[in-house]
Amino acid sequence: MQTPFDEMNALAAQSQSQVQGGSRQASGPGVRAHYEAYARWLAEQPESLMRERREQAELIFRRVGITFAVYGDKDSGEGTERLIPFDLIPRVIPAAEWTSMQAGLAQRVTALNRFIHDVYHGQEILKAGIVPADEILNNAQFRPEMMGVDVPGGVYSHIAGVDIVRAGHADGSGQYYVLEDNLRVPSGVSYMLENRKMMMRLFPELFVQHRIAPVAHYPDLLLDTLRSVAPPGVSDPTVVVLTPGMYNSAYFEHAFLAQQMGVELVEGQDLFVDGGFVYMRTTRGPRRVDVIYRRLDDDFLDPKVFRADSQLGCAGLVDAYKAGKVTLSNAIGTGIADDKSIYPYVPKMIEFYLGEKPILQNVPTYVCRDKDDLAYTLAHLSELVVKEVHGAGGYGMLVGPAATKAEVEAFRAQLIANPSNYIAQPTLSLSTCPTFVESGIAPRHIDLRPFVLSGDTVRMVPGGLTRVALKAGSLVVNSSQGGGTKDTWVLED
Repeated sequence: MQTPFDEMNALAAQSQSQVQGGSRQASGPGVRAHYEAYARWLAEQPESLMRERREQAELIFRRVGITFAVYGDKDSGEGTERLIPFDLIPRVIPAAEWTSMQAGLAQRVTALNRFIHDVYHGQEILKAGIVPADEILNNAQFRPEMMGVDVPGGVYSHIAGVDIVRAGHADGSGQYYVLEDNLRVPSGVSYMLENRKMMMRLFPELFVQHRIAPVAHYPDLLLDTLRSVAPPGVSDPTVVVLTPGMYNSAYFEHAFLAQQMGVELVEGQDLFVDGGFVYMRTTRGPRRVDVIYRRLDDDFLDPKVFRADSQLGCAGLVDAYKAGKVTLSNAIGTGIADDKSIYPYVPKMIEFYLGEKPILQNVPTYVCRDKDDLAYTLAHLSELVVKEVHGAGGYGMLVGPAATKAEVEAFRAQLIANPSNYIAQPTLSLSTCPTFVESGIAPRHIDLRPFVLSGDTVRMVPGGLTRVALKAGSLVVNSSQGGGTKDTWVLED
């Protein structure tokens, strides 16, 4: 079942270049074709200039307030504001690779939306035995309140962030795999946009030398998508962004997207339900709200339905939603499709709902609730990555090759005690990209999160957010675990 994943692609192997006389020899026979022009440019840049540009970027990001909260103990509630480190060297994707990836993303998200609709309606995929019924009906993300509820266009996840990794081969070729689906409240798109603005500010000449597909129109696409799923009969919908508030780790992004779309940023206390409709309080009196891009989890949306102690949502919101008087984006209950226990079944969903073979493959996965998969996982713990099915942010996981014997054995006890709570995958040697670190240019592991918008059609801007594991040898790219980000260039033909 295991697929060999090579240590790095050919470009990254070449990128361990040395700083010689103030410049880098970044080009060479192993540089992939779509990087060649950039590699020649980089080889001509003095190291002092690159360090100066990096300091300039950090100063600007800090001044603008592009931060996120990092929590020392994930349950302590104590956090500090930090910048996400920004790397000056872009990740470059050729047009042909993006075209194939884009088709695979549209296919995958379409099937996942069909799956969510089916789960809350006929449950045909459960009756067919393709997905075990208990994996759905006993899942913490399953929301019985959504049974039989119709949503506009049958679309549940209007904004999806799909994490993709590339496994490189020695000849420079490679294959993209889906690592994870994020269908509830995916974050990071603001960093994609700000990274591009920063690169254009620091290195404008590069955007003359390269045909780089634009991403700045994402807020327009997002607003069009949200407006397209307004309740029936609403011709000029009012859209708002619902945030948990300024203490949320992604608050910068909430405010940024509201500002870029030209819509109001609201908190739960700004909303109320009257006569079955949702309104927001304004200085000119109540104003009806038609579409809510919500950036808080299901549990906090409505204290009358979910957590009674929630002060972040709006009482009566779910009743208005179920009556079709307001659209929630993303829909309640989408979490059932991005749970890691459901991930292994997505290729079968594509075949079941669309009658097509998957364009993008899953990473080979062992489902520990299965007796044989559990036995294999326990026998190979030191070789595998083991993840909690409900975990996120790089927490609740074991990276076997990087763990101590004591850590492996402690995790073994957790796995034996609750095997259905875990999946396992081969240790992915993610493709690497040259990265400007303290010692110079060195390869670092990366992934990619494209953002897929689903409304009256499926759309996305080219590329996405490239996350980079800044620690040498690390496979964990999450910002909460010390990862950084890069600009992502999709080259146009």
